[in-house]
Amino acid sequence: MGMARVLAACAGAALMLATLVQAQEPAEAAQRKAREAQAVQQLETLRAQIKVLAEQQQAAGDERDAASRALREQDLALAAVAAQVRALDTQLTDQQREIDRLERERVELEARLLARKQDLARLLRSAYALGNHEELKLLLQQDDVAAVARVLAYHRYFQRAQLHQIDALRAQMQQLAQLQDAIRAAHAGLFATRDARSAEQARLETERGARARLVAELEARLKAQGAQLASLGRDEGELKSLLERLRDVFADIPARIQGAESLAALRGRLRWPVSGRIASAFGTRDAAGRRSSGVLIAAKAGTPVHAVARGRVAFADWLRGYGLVIVVEHGDGYLSLYGCNETLLKEVGDWVDPGDAIATSGASGGQSTPGLYFELRANGQAVDPRGWLR
Repeated sequence: MGMARVLAACAGAALMLATLVQAQEPAEAAQRKAREAQAVQQLETLRAQIKVLAEQQQAAGDERDAASRALREQDLALAAVAAQVRALDTQLTDQQREIDRLERERVELEARLLARKQDLARLLRSAYALGNHEELKLLLQQDDVAAVARVLAYHRYFQRAQLHQIDALRAQMQQLAQLQDAIRAAHAGLFATRDARSAEQARLETERGARARLVAELEARLKAQGAQLASLGRDEGELKSLLERLRDVFADIPARIQGAESLAALRGRLRWPVSGRIASAFGTRDAAGRRSSGVLIAAKAGTPVHAVARGRVAFADWLRGYGLVIVVEHGDGYLSLYGCNETLLKEVGDWVDPGDAIATSGASGGQSTPGLYFELRANGQAVDPRGWLR
């Protein structure tokens, strides 16, 4: 718009110059030529200024596009790191579950080992009570040969039982030692996983800091060169164009999605996609005077974002000005949009149900603070989500 005003001013200056030339009397030719030369010089100066301004705006646009590409790559890298952190959390939980199982087994084994020790102690006390040379004593005390044989058999069985008890005790002790080694190894793996997770989190924070500095620098340049309004307009136009294309791409989705209640019938009963305060309400004007088409919900980075209703994922990618975006088609011309995410958990074509986690909140797209940007559209027109959510 600034360029248009300058060009209009040039046209007006030229028209005024022509009128001025025709209005002068021949007697004032010298004065007229001097003024004409001065006007021409001013016009040339103005054109030179316009050229410089155009070059500056072109350079600013190139810098903005390069920064946007870098911002996109950083957002995608952060999404990958966040996914790795979630994987480490899962591994951490699995290892802790295995350690708990080994600990229960160890306690059970110790109980059995104690019982074996008690049995062996009783056997040893019985053997001691018989004293030395027990077989000879038994033979001398018996008159019946058959009885003697039975006593000897019982006594040998008693001795074998003692040996078996001792062998079982040794095996149990060896098993306990192996189990304790397994527990120690599992603990070592657990600590290693924790260290890896801490390193990933530190790297994530470092990259977030670098991204924040990049966003701040980009915003400063856009404001200084007067290009922010044009950039925001392009962002909005790109989003509207995307939503129009989505209606064509997903024309195969029936007007009424099977198994789902009409979204219009759910008005006022939809759950919020994420819990948090409204940082920016629907219809709020920004610095450029644009009205917001959705709401910005403050939420910690990494908070699960839930689908508000059943539908099919129509878009899942990075979009300039909105960061990592996921759009769900609900049928009957209704769409829900979830922007500024840290990671996307669903892909294009996936079906989702109400409450399904489809993304995690973040600050992608150049947001200064983490949260979720949420829009609800009916036949392409944005509607205030607060009238639909509870």
